[in-house]
Amino acid sequence: MKKFGLFMVGAVAAIILLSQIGPIIGLVVSGAILYLVFKQFVKSSTTWEKVLWGIAGIVMLGITASHLPAILGLAAAYILYVVFKKWNNPTLKSKKSSDPFQNFEKQWSELNKN
Repeated sequence: MKKFGLFMVGAVAAIILLSQIGPIIGLVVSGAILYLVFKQFVKSSTTWEKVLWGIAGIVMLGITASHLPAILGLAAAYILYVVFKKWNNPTLKSKKSSDPFQNFEKQWSELNKN
């Protein structure tokens, strides 16, 4: 049952991640361009250059802000990573022991519960 729940959470996270691939790429590209504009703004020496880079920075900040719903896709990617890690967790796998005494003790305790 636990694996089924992990599967369902992973499936929903995968669907969300796939639907947010475009905005994630847009967020990365616009964030990189915004970073480059900021570096040029800091390097510029004249007032006109600072004004032009400042205007470009404001425009790129607006473009980057329009891609903020992509954070939902990044959260889905993290959830998918956590589900994958838990799926491969050895504690979820059933432990069948070949020791007959452990199996006997388990069956005896189940009989005594009734």
